[in-house]
Amino acid sequence: MERHTLLDGRVHLYRRPNSRYWQCAVFLGGRNHRSSTRLDNLALAMEFARDWYMDRYADERLRQRGVAPNGPSLSDDAMVTLSGASRPKSAVGPTFREAADLFLAEYPLITLGERNAEYVDQKGRIMDVHLLPFFGDKPIGDVNAGLVQDYRTHRMTSRLDKTTGQPRRPARSTLNKEIVVLRQVLKTANRKGWISALPDMSAPYRASGKVSHRAWFSPEEYKLLYEATRRRAANPKKERWRGECEDFHDYVLFMVNTGLRPDEGRRLQYRDVKAVTDEGTGERILEIEVRGKRGVGYCKSMPGAVVPFQRMRRRKDPDPTDLVFGKVQRELLNAILAELGLKHDRDGNLRTAYSLRHTYICMRLMEGADIYQIAKNCRTSVEMIEKFYAAHIKNRLDASAINVRKARTSREGPPVKRRGRTPQRPSGERPPAGAI
Repeated sequence: MERHTLLDGRVHLYRRPNSRYWQCAVFLGGRNHRSSTRLDNLALAMEFARDWYMDRYADERLRQRGVAPNGPSLSDDAMVTLSGASRPKSAVGPTFREAADLFLAEYPLITLGERNAEYVDQKGRIMDVHLLPFFGDKPIGDVNAGLVQDYRTHRMTSRLDKTTGQPRRPARSTLNKEIVVLRQVLKTANRKGWISALPDMSAPYRASGKVSHRAWFSPEEYKLLYEATRRRAANPKKERWRGECEDFHDYVLFMVNTGLRPDEGRRLQYRDVKAVTDEGTGERILEIEVRGKRGVGYCKSMPGAVVPFQRMRRRKDPDPTDLVFGKVQRELLNAILAELGLKHDRDGNLRTAYSLRHTYICMRLMEGADIYQIAKNCRTSVEMIEKFYAAHIKNRLDASAINVRKARTSREGPPVKRRGRTPQRPSGERPPAGAI
């Protein structure tokens, strides 16, 4: 390639091997300008390049002053764009998608056998549905606290309710799961040296979350529920649904008498359940080997779980590896709750299959069971039970320990006797504190 420079090296003139025309180039305003002279004579091409450079230089001076060439004044943003002034440049390097692929490749291998398989798969679904469409092609170094907050704002407004047309806000727990996956991807990038530190991902303006009890069935509501499922099992709306209605009735009784989580009940096999006589009470109960999100645990049921389980065994004549209940019949549960008006509790909390577990815990506490033993039997912690289950149970309050009154005494020693007749009080009324 033939090359020449003009005007103290400001203008470059060159000709490529496969072309007979000369080309000219100059660097102005942060970018390269190029043009063909359409001339094959070197002297004429140099003259063209000088004139072309002066035109480009004049245009650049106008842009720096905020005036478009042959046009009106420009706005600040347009002037910055045309002049090539330094805006914050995006970081270069691996993209968020590359870090996400690396995380999804190593996470199932590292947690193999330690985390539930469905929980591991959930990470990939969150990534595909929410995180990658927003962060996917951005450099991983550009993911800062501001961009994380932009993502929160996007999630608050991206989905619209089909009925009202208003934005549907995701639940706090849902958004928290997505931020957890985002943090794990950034930790993967940090381990690889792609970023130097993790950004601040805490939610700004966050108030303390309201701690409310989860939806459950009071003893009266539970009686309405199992009587409705019993009627549905005896008289299904269609005869071909009889088996499903009978199974669902036994499912409700079994879950309220064992306290299993819905996913634990879904995985339960016949070989995991054993009917035994309890040594402490002499009653027939079920000993259950539970497999769920906490790994393998054990549960001892109430006596009320034995008959539903035996009915299931007689109807199915199963193999030891067959599932006891399998998938939860969510549609049937919602239909019965809607008929009874029990789909929501008085606080507006939604009742689901998980409410059967909450009902078991609350009823056991109302009967005076030891909270530590209940926590062990339900494979949870005392703290979780105190926070979400027991806060609203009146039986947890001991009136005899709360309504303690001390007899008031004089400073000199013995109690002071008041003269005069003691006023008569209605029968059964307790004397006020300090009365003698």
